[in-house]
Amino acid sequence: MSKKFKHMETAMIHEGYDSKELLGSLTPPIFQTSTFTFDTAEQGEARFAGEEEGHVYTRVSNPTVQILEQKLAALEKAEKGLAFASGMAAISAVLIALTKANDHIICSSGLYGCTFGLLSMMDKKYNIQTDYIAMTDAESIEGKIRPETKVFYIETPINPTMEVIDLKLVIDIAKRHNILVVVDNTFSTPYLQRPLELGADVVVHSATKYLSGHGDVIAGIAAGNNELMEQIAATTQKDIGGVLSPFDAWLVVRGMKTLPLRMDKHSDNALQITEKLKQHPKIKHVFYPGDPDAEGYSIMKKQMKSGGGTLSFEIDGGKKEAQTFLNKLQFINIAVSLGDTETLIQHPATMTHAVIPDEQRRKMGITDALIRLSVGIEAWQDIWEDLEQALT
Repeated sequence: MSKKFKHMETAMIHEGYDSKELLGSLTPPIFQTSTFTFDTAEQGEARFAGEEEGHVYTRVSNPTVQILEQKLAALEKAEKGLAFASGMAAISAVLIALTKANDHIICSSGLYGCTFGLLSMMDKKYNIQTDYIAMTDAESIEGKIRPETKVFYIETPINPTMEVIDLKLVIDIAKRHNILVVVDNTFSTPYLQRPLELGADVVVHSATKYLSGHGDVIAGIAAGNNELMEQIAATTQKDIGGVLSPFDAWLVVRGMKTLPLRMDKHSDNALQITEKLKQHPKIKHVFYPGDPDAEGYSIMKKQMKSGGGTLSFEIDGGKKEAQTFLNKLQFINIAVSLGDTETLIQHPATMTHAVIPDEQRRKMGITDALIRLSVGIEAWQDIWEDLEQALT
């Protein structure tokens, strides 16, 4: 599953760090420093010239941050990883580095609201246009490709409608046209899905979510081959400067040690809640990739280990009924993140995806009745009890 270990559970703990290299410290140290000293002026010159390896400034590299980058790269089967101050910093760095003015991007029809905002800004400022399509069949994808198309950008599962994109289908088309494929793997993590193994060029993560898993850090990561990562590191990471702090990197590394345990529990709980919601008379639709009745279930089984810990559902009614339901919850928290140990719930149309114009939001399947639920690792019976009482 990784460069050194056969099993992801072992790799998640041991990849990226060797205690023997740092005074035998079992836990990775936090190098909480802004800059690094040189033995001589000549050494400083050599490091800035790239003639000698070593750290010069934490915006460029830091030992604690490198542990996270190396761990994620190994788990995603990438040559190199880069850590950023947030998931959006990672996405911005990747898309800005891989495109130029007047280029074209093809994107999955649904996506995170802030990513939509970024792509809209790139269109207005640099005429980097984006087409949003379902990406469910080859003909639709091929029909949108232009000579200036440089990137396919994909979320799978899609936030918040939980649709699953057939990565192999999209990647095969991209390879025929020499187009780069960037996949947001936040919802799945490398424990459940590894797009690079299927031929994608870059994966991005909001490490704020499942990777760290404890709701105490904002972080982002990108991973891919050395050439693309060096291109991103040398431009949008170093010069724009949205880098991750050593302490935040340490928090993500710590959280990742329990990722397999958490993801299995998240997934098991989400499936249990899905089955309960499907039987409730006030629920019109439930969208969960791990549901055997889901439209994309066969694709999920092909490219994911399980359906993950997030689902969405449509309540009978509209915005008023959705907000009334949310306000009646007792211990489930209304919050816009996901992937935490605690169960979190939110209303995408007025929260995470409010920036998207109404008409386009509806085309994405984000109705006023849609609710997104990030299922935590509490006892699923307690989660369901709270949901059920709020539905009455």
